[in-house]
Amino acid sequence: MTIDLKHIINKVSKGKRLDPEEGLTLFRQGDLLTLGELANSIRRRLHAERLVTFIVDRNINYTNVCVNKCKFCAFYREAGSAEAYLLSKEEIYTKIAETIALGGTQILMQGGVHPDLGMEYFEDLFRSIKSRFTIQIHSLSPSEITYVSKKADISIHQALVRLKAAGLDSIPGGGAEILVDRVRKKVSPNKIRWRQWVEVMREAHKLGMPTTATMMFGSLETDKEIVEHLVRLREIQDETRGFTAFIPWTYQPGNTELGGRAATAIEYLKVLALSRIMLDNFRNIQASWVTQGAKIAQVALEFGANDFGSTMIEENVVAAAGVTFRMDRQEIVNIINDAGYIPAQRDTKYNI
Repeated sequence: MTIDLKHIINKVSKGKRLDPEEGLTLFRQGDLLTLGELANSIRRRLHAERLVTFIVDRNINYTNVCVNKCKFCAFYREAGSAEAYLLSKEEIYTKIAETIALGGTQILMQGGVHPDLGMEYFEDLFRSIKSRFTIQIHSLSPSEITYVSKKADISIHQALVRLKAAGLDSIPGGGAEILVDRVRKKVSPNKIRWRQWVEVMREAHKLGMPTTATMMFGSLETDKEIVEHLVRLREIQDETRGFTAFIPWTYQPGNTELGGRAATAIEYLKVLALSRIMLDNFRNIQASWVTQGAKIAQVALEFGANDFGSTMIEENVVAAAGVTFRMDRQEIVNIINDAGYIPAQRDTKYNI
């Protein structure tokens, strides 16, 4: 162990913030268990009550038609494809009713960036949902919101004001991938750049709309770019305090144009631990059982995670890449209990 690494470990142990260079050194030189121990100590300090939270919700992928055509995505289809679809309102209502019947409190609506869907479509859809159901609409990624605002020829702020008035409650952090344009130009050349993603989140936070933050890693990014992503999120959170949680997950190469290999469980756990260490202003870090499976997600609870995410009554995007882990509410409760923690169902804002 180098003197520099000892200094960094001591700094984390004292609750001091790491700068980007220190974070990169720790990531590269620290072994898995060192990072895990540091991350776990931070999680214990923030969550001494040993609760592990989860939410009952459903991912409603309302369309798979997308103009972005990201190289890492196995879900999208071009307009005109025999496999392209757009759910009807009635189909969406049925899915929401099923979710509520299973104790769900939130729907996460994301789809492709459909060229024909504009502001009026989403305003009408959200209003009609709110008139029929009592449920949190946690929906539309920054990429979708940016497209809708451009199509309507209005600012991001104006778009969010209108969507919020129609019933949009909060925004998921999808589409962040890696917040470095070198990577984005390679894996998703048609998608918004990192500053546009940040703009949507900042404007949402100004309006009092909570959002999550994410990272998809394991494609073409470097260690340094992983750290850069985390630092950029930390800076936004310093400014707005609007992120409720951070969710890192691994790129799934199956059926994608980009191809490559999937990150290992060890790589996932190291990034998860680094996230807890670097994101000192995020209270909640979520384990990704959807990409890692139940057992690694259970181990993640010792590597900094305090939240088990969603039951995901339905999920189609990751499944399109050939990864189909599934768990219901009772399975999540059992897994959290078996790991020695106390399961607690939460809502979008982390109220138990």
